[in-house]
Amino acid sequence: MYAIIVDGGRQYKVTQGQQLDIDYRETANSGDTLEFTKVLAVGGDEGLTVGTPTVEGAKVTAKVVSVAKGPKIYVQKFRRRKDYRRRTGHRQPYTRIEIAEITT
Repeated sequence: MYAIIVDGGRQYKVTQGQQLDIDYRETANSGDTLEFTKVLAVGGDEGLTVGTPTVEGAKVTAKVVSVAKGPKIYVQKFRRRKDYRRRTGHRQPYTRIEIAEITT
């Protein structure tokens, strides 16, 4: 069984037991549970159920595994002949979750 959920303006196709990186949430700690009620579609053995715009009564429950950081991204600024060079780095924080249950 799989579901398509919406979180933070992005859509994710999730299955039970899958680990997923979503946008960082300050309030989420390891071991907490999250519920996603914006379920656009649910698919399984009996076929695909598409919502208008969401499937009523469907929800996805997930467990927060950890807070992780993405790869380092470097931002460089350069102006020719001006002796101007700047280099900064950034690591985006993510919340890693594991899908525990999909209910319809």
